[in-house]
Amino acid sequence: MTYTEEQVVETIPIVRPVLEQIAHKWSILVLTFLCEEPKRFNALRRRLDGITQKALTETLRRLERNGLVERQVATASPIAVVYSITPLGRTLQAPFLSLYGWALDHQGDLDAAQRRFDANDPSGRSGTHDDRPLMATPSR
Repeated sequence: MTYTEEQVVETIPIVRPVLEQIAHKWSILVLTFLCEEPKRFNALRRRLDGITQKALTETLRRLERNGLVERQVATASPIAVVYSITPLGRTLQAPFLSLYGWALDHQGDLDAAQRRFDANDPSGRSGTHDDRPLMATPSR
């Protein structure tokens, strides 16, 4: 669907909070992993290399609050908390997979653009966040 610039501007108050929630740093990865199957908290934490317990807890709570993730306490021994994606959350699977595919297809283009920018940046501040490329080369 195509939107005019005017339509986008008019809907910013509605769309911005939604996009902030689903495009948050860890949200896309958490939702993508949960599309595969329900997972325990620690299994998610192991899969998300680099996430802290606090960041994962906050991400899961935010996703649960927005109806994208469901939390269930498994009473079997040992007691555990299992997270699963809701039907609403599952509707994000196709857009996320498209975005993931785009990132894989264009990682070389993004890396080349970063190198060109860094080579021509007279301020010497290229890579202000860090010196890693935007996309790490996936191990296959």
